[in-house]
Amino acid sequence: MTFEQEICQALAAEGWIYEPDRKAGELYDSTRALVPEDVFAWLADTQPQELAKVMKPTDSPAEHEIAKRLLLDRLCKVLDKPAAKEAGMLSVLRTGFKDVAAKFEMCQFRPAMGLNPETLERYGKVRLRVIRQVHYSTVDTMKSIDLVLFVNGLPVATIELKTDFTQNINDAVDQYRKDRLPRNGKNKDEPLLSFGRRALVHFAVSNDEIQMTTELKGKDTYFLPFNLGNDGHAGNPVNPKGSATSYLWERVLQRDSWLNIIGKFLHLQISDKTNPVTGEREVRKSLLFPRYHQWDVVNQLIETARTEGPGHRYLVQHSAGSGKTNSIAWTAHQLSSLHGADNEKIFDSVIVVTDRTVLDAQLQDAIYQIEHKSGVVVPIRGNAGSKSAELTAALVARTPIIIVTIQTFPFALKAIAESQALKGRNFAIIADEAHSSQTGSTANKLKKVLSAEELADVNDGGEFDVESYLAAEMAERADAKNISYFAFTATPKAKTLELFGRKGPDGLPQPFHLYSMQQAIEERFILDVLQNYTSYRVAYRLTHEGRDYDSYDAQVEKSEALKSLMNWVKLHPYNISQKVQVIVEHFRANVAWRLDGKAKAMVVTGSRKEAVRYKRAIDKYIHDAGYSGLGTMVAFSGEVNDDESGTEAFTELTMNAGLKGRTLPEAFSTDEYKIMLVANKFQTGFDQPLLVAMYVDKKLSGVSAVQTLSRLNRTAVGKDQTFVLDFVNNPDEILASFQPYFREAALEGVSDPNVVHDLQAKLDAAQIYLESEVDGLVKSYVLEAGNNALSGWVAPAKSRFNTRYNAAVAEGDKAAQDELDLFRKDLGSFVRAYDFLSQIVDFADTDLEKRSIYYKHLLPVLRVNDAKVALDLSGVVLAKYALKDKGQAQLQLSGEGEPLKPLTHPGTGQAKDPVLATWEEIIQQANLPFEGEELDAVAHFVEGVRRELVKNETLQKQAQNNSRSHFGRSPHLEKAVTDAVSNSMDSHYNLSLQALGDKAKMKSLLKMLSELVYEELQA
Repeated sequence: MTFEQEICQALAAEGWIYEPDRKAGELYDSTRALVPEDVFAWLADTQPQELAKVMKPTDSPAEHEIAKRLLLDRLCKVLDKPAAKEAGMLSVLRTGFKDVAAKFEMCQFRPAMGLNPETLERYGKVRLRVIRQVHYSTVDTMKSIDLVLFVNGLPVATIELKTDFTQNINDAVDQYRKDRLPRNGKNKDEPLLSFGRRALVHFAVSNDEIQMTTELKGKDTYFLPFNLGNDGHAGNPVNPKGSATSYLWERVLQRDSWLNIIGKFLHLQISDKTNPVTGEREVRKSLLFPRYHQWDVVNQLIETARTEGPGHRYLVQHSAGSGKTNSIAWTAHQLSSLHGADNEKIFDSVIVVTDRTVLDAQLQDAIYQIEHKSGVVVPIRGNAGSKSAELTAALVARTPIIIVTIQTFPFALKAIAESQALKGRNFAIIADEAHSSQTGSTANKLKKVLSAEELADVNDGGEFDVESYLAAEMAERADAKNISYFAFTATPKAKTLELFGRKGPDGLPQPFHLYSMQQAIEERFILDVLQNYTSYRVAYRLTHEGRDYDSYDAQVEKSEALKSLMNWVKLHPYNISQKVQVIVEHFRANVAWRLDGKAKAMVVTGSRKEAVRYKRAIDKYIHDAGYSGLGTMVAFSGEVNDDESGTEAFTELTMNAGLKGRTLPEAFSTDEYKIMLVANKFQTGFDQPLLVAMYVDKKLSGVSAVQTLSRLNRTAVGKDQTFVLDFVNNPDEILASFQPYFREAALEGVSDPNVVHDLQAKLDAAQIYLESEVDGLVKSYVLEAGNNALSGWVAPAKSRFNTRYNAAVAEGDKAAQDELDLFRKDLGSFVRAYDFLSQIVDFADTDLEKRSIYYKHLLPVLRVNDAKVALDLSGVVLAKYALKDKGQAQLQLSGEGEPLKPLTHPGTGQAKDPVLATWEEIIQQANLPFEGEELDAVAHFVEGVRRELVKNETLQKQAQNNSRSHFGRSPHLEKAVTDAVSNSMDSHYNLSLQALGDKAKMKSLLKMLSELVYEELQA
């Protein structure tokens, strides 16, 4: 049996019409590109009265043939000239067409409810047909396509097949590009292959792989993989029962699935914007057919939600560049019309939490194409005064889909809480890029608004059961029965996994659905940004000149002084000028000429002041060198005051000339600007495919490293590689940040709920507040007694705290001051831990809920003298400076990094004694103990020894149970350092030898490491 026969027979077994004894030419009209027999069979079966308006029963057979021909011509005309915002074939399948007095529906999609037997009967009559070897060309009668798929006589898909015994998937793709042209040799359209007019998708299929496209453009045709994925890789797993691609005809082309794709997924996307390559304004139309992982996740979410009903959580980990916006749009639309087995609607409204304004128009356009309805999507993006009323009105009206930002909630929650019309309703909440900003107290408030039972009636003089209220709220918070959460993210944090993940076989939370970074890279949806990663290291020496010795010898707090000193070096004009030279020259030599001269770069700085100084320095360098065509822009929020750069405050508007009313992303997409300098802004959520290089002068780690560098991973025509030049970070640490997200984010364990109990005991023991004060504030809070009443309940604790703190200051008791400062930090730790853990655990303990409310009101009123003494750096001189290219790092992603860490301890530990040092000592430490050695080599050596020490379990215990000074004198520490240095001989022979052979250097190294390790193990 041939591959074609195998597929056709499999489809026939699933209800498709397959007539192997009839030639394609008997069925297929190549001029009109349809199957007339099926068109009229469908109309006769489902709309005989409308058909009779065209083919009157009293007409002769000859007149019937003329009427048929005219009706087919009318159908083709509608297919060939669609409305401005719809594809012809999709529009006809979804809304039908009219001919004089008759209106014909050309398909019936599965209804959301099963209450109408006539609709279900019509759905059952939809004719799906597959025809082999279809000679489609209106000019070359020898050209044929292996398989064409039809719905009621209308062609919706073509398939070219290749068996891997003789050819492969690339041969099928090449055949489409070279021989399946949308225009024939006479420069006329081939109806079957013209974009949007007939076939909606074209599949290239082999035994092992599938690719697809929705638009044939000759050699420029862009195919996308349509594969399952193979254990996190591209491709498909081995199928012991046959072809690895059998899922196409067994699942995708299964009758209900195929009609659902046509009815609820496919839509025409229209963008009207300036082309970043040509600079010309253009309208681009693209027909969106879901990639396999998109189709699969939406189906799984919808079917699981249908089965489970409201009150559940779903975490979707899909890589950057995977099309999450479209996946969210399809999920939102299908959830909004989802009905259960009882034909009741499952969710009254779907709330999409996102900052992507593009989703508003995209959802509205897609849903209008599918349903031809307006008002299904309502974005709430008004001003602060209007948000509350708008959101309340939308919820009360059961608006199917409501799009909001996370910032919208605070303005709207009170109004929603007062609306009794929301009681008893169910909601789906879709969180886009679900991170902590969408999972903390704001999410708790939202759940309270949408799911809290009505408060007990309060009469004058009556009793109020606060305990019952708190217990009910906590139970709802841990398990809200009327809200389902659907969280989409590429880089889930540990908290996100715990909040939204589902328990796997090992008992740990895992994503509901996964499309890995590894698979996305292998399928070329995104680029691997670590392939051209080059690190630079700064070596410098500081000295002190012309400074009074007594002042120079004065002791200052060591960690703050070191931070100030390092920041001084980063902002030093010479440091910035040297890096600017590297950036500009690298960009000109390696980047600027790419993408036909349209390539762009981003410079990531560590602060807004750095961004200002970099912008001024880079503009000066470009001007002095006489370079042209290197427009720069800087992005930062608010105003920056920098006396060394100018007397006036700096803003985006004053520093970016030529915006002409455009937003920064809009202006940056044009050819005017090539380099963008940023300080936090645009490091995440910024999509610019022409971004090819990134220059990093900011410490990055974890999720922030992945999100920042991933700005480079978007693909564009001709973009096959990216560049990262990093002046600050260790390549190994950057690699470690990416590893957890390369395959699947995993937790090392689950958070320990007892953290909050431990913190409560610790805070109670401080005796700053009384139980009666906690109870009094909570009751006032629940009764909404007002700010004066709440303030009265926290005033006694505030007074006790201030009295103790002032006494400690007067007596010079630094330990007592630190204990009180730690109390404040522990209040914040409790609030954060409880806000998080109470969403996944029902503590059933009203003491915790009461303290959470009380602490949130106490914390803001406790203040200590946090003002830091300004450190005078005027005497410090940058005596030596060298910037060295360390070469391209070999960063190979494997997905074998450290798992994410859950919440297992309060996070504050014990109060720490400040470490005092003179400026001389601090400068010596900044210069490091290895005189004459390059700073980068020393830094790598010290870092390697430090990593080994922090894994030492004995040191971990000693750091927890001893003071800093006792820990520093520990014989075990000295032995551990010596062993670690010895273990570094292979990679750092010279430095290891120096340390082992020079007691002074070993002592200096030991002192430095003891402080570093102690701080880390205490954190």
